[in-house]
Parts: sequence; C-alpha cells; structure tokens
Amino acid sequence: MGLYRARDLVRVPGLLTLMRVPLAAAFPFVLGRPLVALGVLAAAGLSDVLDGWYARRFGQVTPTGTALDPVTDKLFVTTVAVSLVVGGYFSVLDVVLLSAREIGEVPLVAWLAVNRDARSRRAEHPSANLPGKLATALQFGTATAALFQMPHLAWLVLGTAAVGVFAAATYWRREIATMRAAQG
Repeated sequence: MGLYRARDLVRVPGLLTLMRVPLAAAFPFVLGRPLVALGVLAAAGLSDVLDGWYARRFGQVTPTGTALDPVTDKLFVTTVAVSLVVGGYFSVLDVVLLSAREIGEVPLVAWLAVNRDARSRRAEHPSANLPGKLATALQFGTATAALFQMPHLAWLVLGTAAVGVFAAATYWRREIATMRAAQG
C-alpha cells in the first residue's frame, strides 16, 4: 500500500476528483456570466464532496486519491482566485485571506505526495474534516457573493479566513497524531 496506481484514476472517486481540472480551466471563461460561473463552482463543490464520500462508502480510498484530491482542490481554488482578482472581484489581500487553509496545508500536501508511509496511513484511516468542509463551503459562498457583488463581502472574507486557519490547524493536528500513533 502507499503506491500510486494509474488504475485508481479511472475509478469513480478518481474521475470525480479529476473533474475539477476541466472545471478549473472553464472558470475564467465564464466569469462574466455569474450564473454559469456559479454552476461551475457548484459542480466543483459537488465533485469534492462526492469523491470523498464515494471512496469511503465503497472502500475505494487509495494513496493515489489521497494525494490527488488536495492537488486538484488547490488547482481549482487557485484558478478561481486568480480569475476573481484579474476580474476585479477581489484584491490580492482578499485572496490571501481566503487561501488561509490552502496556505497552511501546502506542506502537508507535499508531505503526502512524497511520503509513502504517510499516504498509506491516510488511506487506511480516511476521514472527512468538518472544519475543512466548512472552510470550503465558505470559500464557495464568498466567491459566489463576489460574483453577484453582494454587500458585506469583506466580512465574509474575514470569516472564511478564520475558519480556514482553524481547518488547517485541525489537518496538522490530525496528521501529527497519526504520525505519533504510528511511531508508538
């Protein structure tokens, strides 16, 4: 266990995860049409929820999926963030705040990508992270509010950043506890 396998990419969870790549590529082109952009955001959010649920429900959690899911998440979020800055919906500071969770997770994603044992432990003990899911929902909600130019956007950005920092801390805490349990 812990090996990357190409066949995991064509299982349902892998396909759902990979779906976020073309959605990321499409987002900049639909930015000027808020309802279509909202559809792309919703499809990406749904794929993010379904890939993990399906993998856990049907015993298809794999090291490949464990490493690929956060990479596609970061790709999608980065594409949306850059598009919203270029489109004038957010400032660079807004995006940095909205990316608090991703910034905090980058070292963990890299660690999982290069460490076979860490991937194996994660695949053997899969679990969703409620603060992470909440941070994702708030990011999507804040992006939607920006698309539709809703009021109080600054407060949404700050709230999302706070939840993102908390979510990143819970990811780190879980990984450190898992490593300690494996050593002891």
